[in-house]
Amino acid sequence: MAVVSPTDQPRLTTLSRPDLQKKVLELLSPLILTENQQQRIRDVFLDEMRLGLAANPEKKSSLLMENTFIPELPDGTEDGEYLALDLGGTNFRVIYVRMRNGKFAEEVVDYFHVPTEKRLGHGEELFDFLAECISEFIHKRELGGRNFQLGFTFSFPMTQKSLDVGILVSWTKSFNCPGVVGEDAVRMLNDAIRRRKDLGITVTAVLNDTTGTLVMGAYMNKSCALGMILGTGCNGCYIEKVERIEKWLGRHSEAEMVVDIEWGAFGDNGVLDFIKTEWDRAVDEQSLLVHSYTFEKYFAGKYLGDLYREVLLTLAKKGLICGGKTGKLNIHGAITTTNVSRIESDAFKGILEETKMVFNDMNLNYDDDDLHIAQYVAGIISYRGVLLVSILIGLLLVRMQRDHSTVAIDGSLFKHHPRFRPLMEKLISEFAPGCSFELQLVHDGSGKGAALAASIAERLHKRSLTAPR
Repeated sequence: MAVVSPTDQPRLTTLSRPDLQKKVLELLSPLILTENQQQRIRDVFLDEMRLGLAANPEKKSSLLMENTFIPELPDGTEDGEYLALDLGGTNFRVIYVRMRNGKFAEEVVDYFHVPTEKRLGHGEELFDFLAECISEFIHKRELGGRNFQLGFTFSFPMTQKSLDVGILVSWTKSFNCPGVVGEDAVRMLNDAIRRRKDLGITVTAVLNDTTGTLVMGAYMNKSCALGMILGTGCNGCYIEKVERIEKWLGRHSEAEMVVDIEWGAFGDNGVLDFIKTEWDRAVDEQSLLVHSYTFEKYFAGKYLGDLYREVLLTLAKKGLICGGKTGKLNIHGAITTTNVSRIESDAFKGILEETKMVFNDMNLNYDDDDLHIAQYVAGIISYRGVLLVSILIGLLLVRMQRDHSTVAIDGSLFKHHPRFRPLMEKLISEFAPGCSFELQLVHDGSGKGAALAASIAERLHKRSLTAPR
């Protein structure tokens, strides 16, 4: 088998039977995005952005296009002690950082498991639990007696009214606490902190992990203008001209603002249904939140393994692989995105080892044709995913028109899938001709990025106190 490059269009040219090859290519053709489809995705995304930023849109956008109220990024003057919180999964982090001359001089992190009863119980109990964790951290680390500014990474869809006001739109992941949707998460946390009477802490900035990634990316590289999560889920944020944020009514002195797109939900209103295949619909129907997070279900780490499994299942049912036997292919979750990444690595090395292991795990009998088809499937669904995110990044680069832009990216898919980074670099260059950019892997935007956001909030507050009235 010939060795192929991660930037090559996947090809199926190694089968022993031309008739089988033709049938497989025909069946899987809906997974190949045509030029017309790609252009329509561009048009739809730009229109959804326009609607999301409009003061009085003629219809609702699937993009929240949230103002984060972060008008500037780290500038090298950050100095002091800050706390950061990171809540978005079953592990809650409390972080202490000390900054000197714009650099992290010290960092201390503790992890706290959030039990099921707290993730599903009443919201006030959840925030009391978070305050208890903060108190334990403060006393364990002997940090009492100080007044801390705190940045809060709250990785759930929210509407922001200011840098320190985040109204929860909906719970996601494994959280579903009554009494929080429609409420300000910062106020609820500040109330819980005050109820304890042993903490001198004020939450001054709330953000999600995507915004934190952009902030952390700007700390690492001053040219950073976009942030992206490309892992279990997917989202993006970027620097927008304030004049384009029409829904932010009134006069504003800021020239630019970080906007959180919330593009994981791109297409929830049906505008992307023209690329949806039978396999995408099957993945959606089996998901926890059906008919939502449409865009990320096309490729994100939480779904790519099942999308792959659904395609193989159809091929087996139609007698195109494994003699028509399905083995364990009908079991939801039986194949992971990690498996897909490893199968892609096999293809790039010209070997079949990981592909064989997956088929063995699925209790399937196979020949080399089956394995080559399996590698082709992994290639085309991964290629489609990279194509989708690259179209969006390319559009944002063209929109911002900067001399050079760094795209800060965090997430397991970007870190570990062998096709994503190299192919993104190639496709984004094609989709944003003349735009200079680089992709930068950024760690811990949800932690250090939140601490930096607290520092930015402090700087903005001090400036407001000295501004002429």
